[in-house]
Amino acid sequence: MVSLPDNASAASKIAVIGLGSMGFGMARSLKRAGLDVTGYDVESAAVQRFVAEGGLGARTLAEAVKDADIVVSVVVNAVQTESVLFGPEGVGQAMRPGAVFVSSATMDPAVARGLAKRVEALGLHYLDAPISGGASKAASGELTIMASGSKQAFAAARPALDAMATKVYELGEEAGTGAAFKMINQLLAGVHIAAACEAITFAAKQGLDLGKVYEVITASAGNSWMFENRVPHVLAGDYTPLSAIEIFVKDLGIIQDMARAERYPVPLAAAALQMYLAASGAGMGLDDDSSLARLYAQLSGATLPAAAK
Repeated sequence: MVSLPDNASAASKIAVIGLGSMGFGMARSLKRAGLDVTGYDVESAAVQRFVAEGGLGARTLAEAVKDADIVVSVVVNAVQTESVLFGPEGVGQAMRPGAVFVSSATMDPAVARGLAKRVEALGLHYLDAPISGGASKAASGELTIMASGSKQAFAAARPALDAMATKVYELGEEAGTGAAFKMINQLLAGVHIAAACEAITFAAKQGLDLGKVYEVITASAGNSWMFENRVPHVLAGDYTPLSAIEIFVKDLGIIQDMARAERYPVPLAAAALQMYLAASGAGMGLDDDSSLARLYAQLSGATLPAAAK
């Protein structure tokens, strides 16, 4: 087992890899907490934006993680995480011994366990730490983090965890447990978004006042967090991606793979996945996941609100 660095409790130098809608907010929260934060992204404009707000920017992964106590990886999936760690410019060999790699990507638990073993073999710590809460919670430092890893990994990552989240669930000492919890969350989230979009578009097909539908349902037993959060996008006709269709193509696909391996039926998640796949195939893959409502409208001839001009 790798040892805990002497200065772990006071660690202050942090690298954030991936400055998208989530990573940028997380980097801002870390900086607001008084930590020394360097940001890196394959898109130089994202790095420049962080620098403009007073953060530090890096041109390469190695530059970003040099002397970092904590590396927070906020990329999309397991493939990108593996590339960040072990690709041609991977940080695995560039991080200092005893530093901790905090992996926030949603992935198959078995993959998380494999990455953890490879990282720990390099004398580093690995914290399996998927996140929930959306871009607004990332920016305000109010995420929920579902984490698993060694006591040393938790201790080393604590300054970052405390700055990024209001709820940090410590779910065990084996990497992959956090990932499994996140997949249960994603199963529910994906199904709930699909149900919300199906319901609000069905209401449109019935000729109902959609604003009044939203008011009534959010005060009734049929409400869900996703209905309350996503339906306003539909009412505004604004499908700017806050969480894209492709995210759930990926995540519900992982759930299908996990369930098939366990010989466990997930028919509701499977049906929802088909709708996300259809929306992606219709050209909405990079649009907000509330675009499922637009797909239902196309299939049914329902009319949804147009964006304000």
